[in-house]
Amino acid sequence: MSIVLIVDAACDLPKDFLDKRGIHLLPISIKVDDKIYTDDKDSNRLQAFYRQNLLTLSHEAESAPYSSEQIHQIFMREIVPHVDFGLVQTVSKKRSAIHAHCVEAQRLIQRSCRGPKARGETNRMFSMRVMNSGTLFTGQGVLAAFTSDLIAANKSRHDILRLAEAFKRKIYGFVIPPDVAYIRDRARKRGETSLSALGAFVAKSFSIKPIIQAKNDETMPIAKVRGFDQAVNRLFAYGINRIKIGLLSPYVVVSIAGDEADLKRFDGFLELKAVAKLHQVELITCVMGLTSGLNVGPGAISLALAAEDHTFS
Repeated sequence: MSIVLIVDAACDLPKDFLDKRGIHLLPISIKVDDKIYTDDKDSNRLQAFYRQNLLTLSHEAESAPYSSEQIHQIFMREIVPHVDFGLVQTVSKKRSAIHAHCVEAQRLIQRSCRGPKARGETNRMFSMRVMNSGTLFTGQGVLAAFTSDLIAANKSRHDILRLAEAFKRKIYGFVIPPDVAYIRDRARKRGETSLSALGAFVAKSFSIKPIIQAKNDETMPIAKVRGFDQAVNRLFAYGINRIKIGLLSPYVVVSIAGDEADLKRFDGFLELKAVAKLHQVELITCVMGLTSGLNVGPGAISLALAAEDHTFS
């Protein structure tokens, strides 16, 4: 049975990794001042977008995920004719309509596939599953890397689904926004109230930066640090410590809503890179996706890994 993994563009992985692993991408568009930009994971285009400073609060911006009909058309054109089974992994269903759109698209796809089989035009029947990753950004990247390893190892469809469902609960994803007021105001414009706890950070001091954890569909600030650089280095120190203790998969994913080269100005990143190499862990870095950058702000940094249950320290 031929199997393909499909991720949405909120998943932080570099395009060359996706291409090498044969992971299919569902693009996401964002609308900025009446102009549409589509995220196809091309790092040069992403960095060019961030350099234009189009995500500042002076611009009206919103995410525009593909509709169920658009997803249906992509599948019928690019996926259904070529494989037997498609596994779609989406950003947390609590943070985006993408999961709901994919579930609705699944019904349309299955309906479209039944006709040719009933008419005897084909002897195969495409099937698919939509999986809520329960995480965000780099967390999706860790799950996709793990799942693509299972596919490459020729695991059965049943085993892939079972192992990926269990693994996703062990993913620890984090993001640090440079400007807490930005993330609060963007959430307010979306009519979202679940991030209101971040207001407490703003009320106390604009210099206090939260480290926000995303795990099992829950998003919450789990630490506060004075200064953005200090917060980022603390997150990298956490990653270093978890690598030394032992991970559940040999991947750590780091993304930045801006120039990827800016990661090198953090001493903690350079140490993280060295420790990952020493422990044969692949450190995957990339430019953060547009919809992610829209929600957490230019310059934001995200890190994710998979480990046994623990508390952030």
